[in-house]
Amino acid sequence: MGFQLAPYFILLVLFLFLLCPILQAAESQEPACGKEVCGNITISSPFGIHSSCFSYSWFRVTCNQTLNGEKPFINVNGIDLEVLGKALYSNAILISYPVTYINCDRINEASVRINLSGTPFFFSSKRNYFGSVGCGNLATILSNETDSLGGCIQPRCDDGASEPGCFTAITGNLTSYTVNITAMYPDSNRCASAFIFSAYSFRSGYPLPSGINIGTTHVPAVLSWNSTYCGEGGCGRPGLGSINFRTYKVEPCGNVTVHYPFTMKDQVDLKDWFKVVCNKSDHGQKVPFLNINGMNLQILEIDFLYGTVKVNHPITYFNCQKSHHNGTSLNLTGTRFYSSNSDNTFWSLGCGNLVTVFGSKPDNLIGGCLQPSCRINNEASSIDGCLVNIPWSLSPFYVNMSSRFDSSDYRRKKSCGFASMISYDYDLTFNISNITHVPTQLQWGTPISGECKLNDSLDTSCTLEGKYCWSRMSSNYLCVCDKDIRVYSTLCKDGNCGDYQYCRILCLNMPSNYCSPESCPPHYEYNSTGFRCERNKQNQNTRSLTSIIVGCSTSVGTLFLLLATWSMYKVLKRKQKITLKQKYFKRNGGLLLQQHFSEGNVEKIKLFTSKEMEKATDQYNENRILGQGGQGTVYKGMLIDGSIVAIKKSKMVEGKKFDEKKVEQFINEVIILSQINHRNVVKLLGCCLEAEVPLLVYEFIPNGTLYDLISNQNEEYLPLTWEMRLRIAIEIANALFYLHSAASAPIYHRDVKSSNILLDDKYRAKVSDFGTSRSVALGQTHLTTRVQGTFGYMDPEYFRTNQFTEKSDVYSFGVVLIELLTGQKPISANQSEPMRSLVSYFLHSMQENSLFKILNPMVVKDGPEQEIMVVALLAKRCLNLNGKKRPTMKQVAMELEMIKASGGTVIEDCGDEESEIDDMIHSWDTNPSSSMSRTIPTDSVTFPLNSSF
Repeated sequence: MGFQLAPYFILLVLFLFLLCPILQAAESQEPACGKEVCGNITISSPFGIHSSCFSYSWFRVTCNQTLNGEKPFINVNGIDLEVLGKALYSNAILISYPVTYINCDRINEASVRINLSGTPFFFSSKRNYFGSVGCGNLATILSNETDSLGGCIQPRCDDGASEPGCFTAITGNLTSYTVNITAMYPDSNRCASAFIFSAYSFRSGYPLPSGINIGTTHVPAVLSWNSTYCGEGGCGRPGLGSINFRTYKVEPCGNVTVHYPFTMKDQVDLKDWFKVVCNKSDHGQKVPFLNINGMNLQILEIDFLYGTVKVNHPITYFNCQKSHHNGTSLNLTGTRFYSSNSDNTFWSLGCGNLVTVFGSKPDNLIGGCLQPSCRINNEASSIDGCLVNIPWSLSPFYVNMSSRFDSSDYRRKKSCGFASMISYDYDLTFNISNITHVPTQLQWGTPISGECKLNDSLDTSCTLEGKYCWSRMSSNYLCVCDKDIRVYSTLCKDGNCGDYQYCRILCLNMPSNYCSPESCPPHYEYNSTGFRCERNKQNQNTRSLTSIIVGCSTSVGTLFLLLATWSMYKVLKRKQKITLKQKYFKRNGGLLLQQHFSEGNVEKIKLFTSKEMEKATDQYNENRILGQGGQGTVYKGMLIDGSIVAIKKSKMVEGKKFDEKKVEQFINEVIILSQINHRNVVKLLGCCLEAEVPLLVYEFIPNGTLYDLISNQNEEYLPLTWEMRLRIAIEIANALFYLHSAASAPIYHRDVKSSNILLDDKYRAKVSDFGTSRSVALGQTHLTTRVQGTFGYMDPEYFRTNQFTEKSDVYSFGVVLIELLTGQKPISANQSEPMRSLVSYFLHSMQENSLFKILNPMVVKDGPEQEIMVVALLAKRCLNLNGKKRPTMKQVAMELEMIKASGGTVIEDCGDEESEIDDMIHSWDTNPSSSMSRTIPTDSVTFPLNSSF
């Protein structure tokens, strides 16, 4: 069939070869969605310019002509916002956000409200800060007109100086907010501005306090949206292929992994800033230390992607319980480190206090913050501190805190409190009474905003486990990537390191010569609008004709190769399937079953194909599972003719070893069930032997097991009346009588229990699970086998002698009978020791004439007392420790039929019952396991008989 299609396939290949250049040209003239360009900005998904590139109107981008060329805009609630590019976070973009002016000629309002309600957009508290520009004012952000979410203090302006600024963190994602400005000095009532701005881009473009002034009209901000508005394809771009790399060995020290540029090797250079010393602590654990200007700092974590090292740093300010820290910071002058202004913040603990930060002189106010009110809306505030903006590379500095705001002398009153530079990810809800050190992030490399490719350089390395990869772009610029961050693609496999969708540029700092966030590596230029480094633009519309021809020719050759192998693959695959099915058929006992068919011992049954079974069970969907047991898993299935069946998938593969004994059990169940034709025995419809594990197909029994019906007597289940209980007992007894006497050869079930009794749509009993059953020759009285069964139902005599007789099934039936009478489980872990065994508990109640105290309330309510007593006496006889004194299943079935017909008036004289009960109870009470100290296999696990349950 494959070779017959070859001419058509060749014509298709020739057509594609001619069409390839046309498609390439069309692609160059109409960019695909996610690659549209407006000006120098690439529009990423889910945003789009063309109507086919966005699904919702919120994500429509218009490319407008401005004085600075074409610029992309989105419209949010009637406001046009310029798009500056894709943010370095998922579900977010960078926009140019307008500044709000207060007490200025432009807008004469005390507060201005911004509203994004009704749109999918919001300002993320993790990606943005609240900032303000002005002199000597307290800028406050509020969720409504009264509740403060925090604020910051603008430094006081010197004469002739430009307006400084301040910023603080936002509490919670915002769709609307209100800004208030309060003057702290009489001369502070001047024009001020407030805005939401990007935490990352702002520091690159506008390093407060000198980088922004009152004339600034727009600032970059990260606008996030609800992820449900993003299409199924997501916002990612395709990978960039694979490259080779060198392996860099990492060195562990305690819980810290030391890797490039840090090292634990001995170095001759005493000024090696990245030398790590691994010492043992008092507890014997290894701890890494870094020496900076004579101070040994414990290393807590190294973040290669962001160029930071987290160290345990002494607290800056603490003035509680006679302990005092003077508030002086670590001096990093002349080192390759500086305090990270993106991963650190000054945190002050408390509420309603004013925190101030000073420079080298006490009257040099740098900034500060106002802690939220102690009570908001007459309720205690959940916020117990505030953040303070510290300018980049400031050293030294001093921190102070006043417990009460006083504009005339804000430094007059000091209070017990805590303030220090802390890593942004540290839990701020700590107990300050026992704190001496806090984690602080030091920057050894400066992250540069912009995209880079790992294959830009041949000098590429990866850590041994493949977590980090980096390529050297120049002497002090790296392109660094981390495989564990979601926005990056998967990397190293089999010696190749795949490209990343987005990697970060990292500039290595030199002593006292820190990299500027606006510096770019070779072949890059800084975009002052998008605040990021971008590659030097090349003509994207020119295509190489040679590349097109080579690409199309390679595609055509590949298609021809696929055509040549396709037909061969189909033939080999078909042959492989046939061989595998034959192997499974033989391994699953197919030859043994055929032998029994040929000898005429059993009736032939239908053999289903593996494809029929997969279709019937929807590829063995877990939602189709009806139950699981020791012999296998049962699925609900539907055959091609629409009939509903139960499909039992045997458990024969344990790990990688195939269990031959379970094959014998499976074939045994097929042979046993093929000989049985009784309305109270589940009917076998066929089997499948060509699958990896054999399957049995039964009639579907819809109402579960008798065990479930007895154990779950509630509103969801049908009430189990006395009449139903007696009828079910008669149906079970008739089925076992048929197996013992009326079948072509006597069959011992060997695992009679309530969970193996199924109930059909009319709640008629169906005996099931014949995996351990055995047929015996006529005249044979017992089977000598390894002890096997379920604890609580097993005949004690069988356990002692290893000889299973028909009376062993009678004993198990007796246990099911008292389950029907009492509604209790055979073994109950919740009962005391004498009452743990249901058999012992039942026999004891018979002796004490307290039978009706343990019966199910519905039995007592619905059942005639005489009938109940007769059935209880019959159950007692079935549970006799001496198997010879038990009735046969024929006698049991006949007596139950007579009880139902006569209403319990016929009671057989069974001799000295009191004496028999005494013997039985004595045996159970002295030792429920008697001499039964070995273990027995059950349908799920193996229990020792003398264990507690």
